[in-house]
Amino acid sequence: MPIEVSIAGGSGLVAGELLRLLVHHPSVSITSVASASQAGTRVAAAHDGVEDLGDLRFADAPSTSSDVLFLCLPHGEAEGVLVSFPPDERCTVIDLSRDHRTGTSEYLYGLPELHRDELAQARARGQHVANPGCFATAVQLGLLPLLREGLLRGDVHSSAVTGSTGAGRAALPTLHFTWRHDNMQVYQPFTHAHLDEIDTTIRRLQPAFEGKHFFIPYRGPFTRGIIATSYTPCALAAEDLRALYQDTFAGHPFTTVVDGSPALKSVVNTNHCHVWVDSIDGMCVAVSVIDNLLKGAAGQAVQNMNLLFGLDERSGLRLKASAF
Repeated sequence: MPIEVSIAGGSGLVAGELLRLLVHHPSVSITSVASASQAGTRVAAAHDGVEDLGDLRFADAPSTSSDVLFLCLPHGEAEGVLVSFPPDERCTVIDLSRDHRTGTSEYLYGLPELHRDELAQARARGQHVANPGCFATAVQLGLLPLLREGLLRGDVHSSAVTGSTGAGRAALPTLHFTWRHDNMQVYQPFTHAHLDEIDTTIRRLQPAFEGKHFFIPYRGPFTRGIIATSYTPCALAAEDLRALYQDTFAGHPFTTVVDGSPALKSVVNTNHCHVWVDSIDGMCVAVSVIDNLLKGAAGQAVQNMNLLFGLDERSGLRLKASAF
């Protein structure tokens, strides 16, 4: 029997990306897509690449009787929707907003490279999944090997540049082509919302860490992708760092330690993360690249669904990067 899937908040960019993945997933049946603003409209009229959905139309309220309910809602709305439309016992929620990311017993933080075994047991334990944020995914994958070994010894400095799709579909001034093209801008330095979930992971994996994490995000002049750089004091030699990173991500099909500084186009349009690490003047420098809509959102959500249901982690996610 296929996994029955429903989506709430189905008209946004992330929902469109999720639908394009799920419509070709070999083990999935899309049963309902809800959007209060698009109710009654054909889903294929709102999103390109989902013509296989035929005449499926947006519902005005989410279905709560599916096997999986993906929440692609604006931040702050998830709990209200779940209270108004409580899911059945068999339904597992995968929340792509930030509403449940800092951790509760009910929601497991869905970074597979950190919680793959727990995700495989989540349904049996009655847990739902909080899908990580895009910046948080990129930064954490760059730091995870150090955290697991308790190697953070001083302040951590991170910066990351994201494409325009990271801001969603709203008609914001900073999303206009004439503003975004050939332009960059720092925004929310040291205060970005994804800091909470990154720092939650840091404190959980390395409780004795006494430093601070400083994060500066940038708006970049491209459509999709994130390139993140983190640096922190570290006594390990370069070859030992690379061995640590390779050991940490061994067996994780979507995170690869590469030999040279990675480029965005090596991962855009895929669910992959490429990580490069080096030791320079006593500092560990880690660079990671992801597609913000895939590994940073919809692709990781499908990866989490695969783990929840015991499927091949790569099912529906064998996607090809655009080299040029």
